[in-house]
Amino acid sequence: MTSAYCERSGDAFWGEPLNAASNVAFLLAALVAFLVWRRRTPDDGAIAALIALVALIGLGSFLFHTVPGSLTVLLDVVPIQLFIIGYFALVLHRFVGLSAPLTIAGLIGFLAVGAGVPLLAPRGALAGGLAYVPALLALLGLGLFLLRRDRVAARSLLSGAALFTVSLAMRTLDQPLCPRWPLGLHFVWHCLNGGLLLVLLLAAIGQGQRSVRIRPAS
Repeated sequence: MTSAYCERSGDAFWGEPLNAASNVAFLLAALVAFLVWRRRTPDDGAIAALIALVALIGLGSFLFHTVPGSLTVLLDVVPIQLFIIGYFALVLHRFVGLSAPLTIAGLIGFLAVGAGVPLLAPRGALAGGLAYVPALLALLGLGLFLLRRDRVAARSLLSGAALFTVSLAMRTLDQPLCPRWPLGLHFVWHCLNGGLLLVLLLAAIGQGQRSVRIRPAS
């Protein structure tokens, strides 16, 4: 049977046991971020929405890796894309300090690059992970940009970029190493990305908390 992931051995529900079970990393990331959010910035609805998306990423990915199909692939992909878009907009607006119109313009540019990269690259490049390269470059670029303005935020984004680089490498090597490692490496992609999303959520919560502290009293 043809499969996009090394581990799948058949059509059974648990045909990808590690790929399915490793989605607990996203649920744990959402839980930890929720507890921190509730204690520090409980009125921040934007962060709450991002935390909910991380939980949906875990659930959607679990469904796709247990019952792969046209519906479950959407449940897997859509929350990921919504998180990327939402987090990029949040960083532009809150971390960089862009106005709403400039944030929208930056988001449109980011989406245009994201749509163009797969069209320009060789078919099958990075084993399907090429679509995530714009997000990785955005994390790296924004982290470097913020180094002189906000070292705390910059370190978080650059740490996320480092984690993302390793996780993307694991996803890319899943199929090439399959003959030697039948379990595959896609589950490592899940685990590392769970850590990545937690780092990003905590950075956003910290940014919101600092904004509240420096906001002038009315």
